[in-house]
Amino acid sequence: MSITVIYPGTFDPITNGHTDIVVRAARIFQRVVVAVAGSTSKHTVFSPEERIELAKSALSAVGNVEICRFDGLMADCAREKNATVILRGLRAVSDFEYEFQMASMNHKLIPEADTLFLTPAEQFAFISSSLVREVASLGGSVGDFVCPAVENALMRCLPGQRRPIE
Repeated sequence: MSITVIYPGTFDPITNGHTDIVVRAARIFQRVVVAVAGSTSKHTVFSPEERIELAKSALSAVGNVEICRFDGLMADCAREKNATVILRGLRAVSDFEYEFQMASMNHKLIPEADTLFLTPAEQFAFISSSLVREVASLGGSVGDFVCPAVENALMRCLPGQRRPIE
């Protein structure tokens, strides 16, 4: 039986924690769909197209991963992709309440799909996209938290970033 899992998120930007979860999910499921939210109430640094390209760079070595954009309800995207599992990451207990609410709502919207929670590897458990953006905007190095393509993109677009000497 072929099972497709969908991993929705803003991914602004995709971090090594996200990548860790996708790589591990790709070992469990036949197909992993990384669904990048196009319409979001969050103020994003990168456009949806940029976030998709950065995700493709970060996940280029994983063969059974598809990256797509979705607008509107994730449940509609999950149905379109024939996903029967919704993947969510949990970094800490503080994430649980929000994720539990989302899982309950998704169960109402798409009852044929179950939500699965994965925790990132310990070395990535503290990483969040917002924290990476903040460190980068203050000129800190984020190379341990994101792939080189994401680090370069952050260096180009965020104020306060050190520019390499040419």
